[in-house]
Amino acid sequence: MTTQTGHTEAIAASRVIGTSVYNTEGRSIGSIEDIMLDKTSNGIMFAVIGFGGFLGIGEKYHAIPWASLDYDENRGGYVVPFSKEQLKAAPAYSINELAGADGEAARDASYEYYKVTPYWH
Repeated sequence: MTTQTGHTEAIAASRVIGTSVYNTEGRSIGSIEDIMLDKTSNGIMFAVIGFGGFLGIGEKYHAIPWASLDYDENRGGYVVPFSKEQLKAAPAYSINELAGADGEAARDASYEYYKVTPYWH
């Protein structure tokens, strides 16, 4: 699956985890905590982005459709095309909730909320 600007080069998940994520205003909103994979369809379900906490306390985790992330070489991180307000109002989960029910509930809510075309259709 390509990013908005067509990046298709392979990258190890271990290099993506910990990468900063920025919103449309150029402000850092957090970092990629994990990547959820759909083990039956071989697709990337979503990136898990953590923000809002301090030293792991009060952190909220958001499922962001992978296709929404665009790598910005100048920032050394990913940019999502969402405003601060959209991100604040987005569904938030615990890490366990993100993986519950095979991750489909979080995936479906994320793709619907951000209005991203589902990759599984």
